[in-house]
Amino acid sequence: MPHPIDLKTLRAFVAVAREGNVTRASEQLHLTQPALSQHLKRLASDTGVTLFRRTSKGLELTHEGALLAAKAEQVFAALQDFGQTARHLGAQVRGKLRIGTIIDPEFTRLGGLLKALVDSGPGIETELRHGMSGDVPEGLRRNELDVGFFLGDIRDFDPVASATADGSDSLFHVRELARLTYRVIAPPSLAAFVRGQDWVALAALPWIGTPHASVHNRLLNEVFGKQGVRQNIVASVDQEPSMLAMVRTGLGLSLCRESIALHEQQAHGLVIADRVAIETALSFVCLGARIDDPAIKIAFDAVNRVWN
Repeated sequence: MPHPIDLKTLRAFVAVAREGNVTRASEQLHLTQPALSQHLKRLASDTGVTLFRRTSKGLELTHEGALLAAKAEQVFAALQDFGQTARHLGAQVRGKLRIGTIIDPEFTRLGGLLKALVDSGPGIETELRHGMSGDVPEGLRRNELDVGFFLGDIRDFDPVASATADGSDSLFHVRELARLTYRVIAPPSLAAFVRGQDWVALAALPWIGTPHASVHNRLLNEVFGKQGVRQNIVASVDQEPSMLAMVRTGLGLSLCRESIALHEQQAHGLVIADRVAIETALSFVCLGARIDDPAIKIAFDAVNRVWN
């Protein structure tokens, strides 16, 4: 070719190819029609290709013109990608992101979140701190965590938000990820005392207790509190595997996620109370005042993609 093709000429060609009309393309590019026509003539001359044919409706791409138009679109897509990558690298967020994790990583999709964080914020170093659900809001308030997973109602840890029906004044920013069901499980020896029973009857049976920070504790306290009864706790644990082991040995009842309850029923013959269940939510949270922190925004964008 006599001359290299410049981007202005290529942009003029793409605009006319899209619009099929010189007038609309010139308005789009803020060029005069003669100037736009000159770009098209130059491109046709430099390539030796007839780009358009005239029809009653305007300009129509020739077969060769359509092939070149597709290539031109690829050029501008590559330029856009180049610009986005350059801006991303120039504004890359760096620093540490402390994530509060709970329960099993498969359920929270933790692996997918960490991969999404690497893709979106390669300059961010993640630090995982595993604990119980109630440890997360406390860690956020003490600036020991930046974000975290949470089970239950965040208003349990926010007295101001608890006073409003919609939680509009909440200390925390919450992204609900999933709804889930908790069921009561019991050893086979207590099957006759569990089946067909309501919360009042179940409260009198022996229970495996959990710490206040545990979602099990908060959910059951609310349920039994509404019924005006007290849970008969015979032992306490702070780890879910230990809790399940105690139920299997016949020590007492416990609350657990429905998926785990069904597995325990099949694998170990545990009994599921058939008249009661509790609905709650898994969420991703941070302090509301920090939602615009760059690393935290990237974390919420990542969790949105993983839990879309």
